[in-house]
Amino acid sequence: MRLVLAALLLAPAAAAAHAMLEAAIPPVGSTVTQAPTELALTYSESIEPRFSKVAVTDATGARLDQGDLRVDPQNATHLIVPVKPLPPSTYTVTWHAVSVDAHRTQGSYHFRVTAP
Repeated sequence: MRLVLAALLLAPAAAAAHAMLEAAIPPVGSTVTQAPTELALTYSESIEPRFSKVAVTDATGARLDQGDLRVDPQNATHLIVPVKPLPPSTYTVTWHAVSVDAHRTQGSYHFRVTAP
């Protein structure tokens, strides 16, 4: 009985082990006057870049990421996403991340670039 109770108490912690987006540069929902040359996404767990994807699109749906995301060598929870030059517009970042323990999460957010 104690073993079953212990398993039930530990189950929610195991189910919560997913790489959730915690921060982004440019920040989620932000407006910036200087277009970034790369995006930085920070997750709650280490990311497996071979199975993760990030797409940056403009209002017409054109992709502006360069397709070669990488994990920051100093911190495996950071994904770096190089982007093409971003003129003033609103951009959508759509991501799916696979953590090193093979859990997959996904989401999207917007940011805006304005003229300086």
